[in-house]
Amino acid sequence: MQIEPYLFFDGNCEEALEFYARCLGGAVQSVQRYGGSPLEKQLPAHWCDKIMHATLEAPGGHRFMASDRMPGQPFGGHAGFSMSINCPSDAAHGERIFRGLSEGGMVTMPFTVTFWGAHFGTLVDRFGVGWMVNCDGANTAGCGTG
Repeated sequence: MQIEPYLFFDGNCEEALEFYARCLGGAVQSVQRYGGSPLEKQLPAHWCDKIMHATLEAPGGHRFMASDRMPGQPFGGHAGFSMSINCPSDAAHGERIFRGLSEGGMVTMPFTVTFWGAHFGTLVDRFGVGWMVNCDGANTAGCGTG
């Protein structure tokens, strides 16, 4: 069994997935748009180029899925959860991911060494999605300057 997050966006899913692919080193896969689907005739013309379903494949075989919400459906943002990344042995790599994701967003806890011995930080990215980056392991020297 795998648990895979599914994120909904308010019309900017494509921009978000391109940003995440760049930050995480992944690739956007299997993009389906509203245009050409059975839903097309029910939607405003400007919504047909929006993403109905897409998958972001991240390194290590991890992935998450995303789409733009349907017009008329309420969008309450991304509250009550955070995406969590664990870089088990490379804090420098974790710090690069953290800095990338925080670009244009808000750092809520700087990426630094914690009392439990890991490098850890939290942020809300430019799309309103919360992230936690954790790096356990030995290769942590020189990282965590925030």
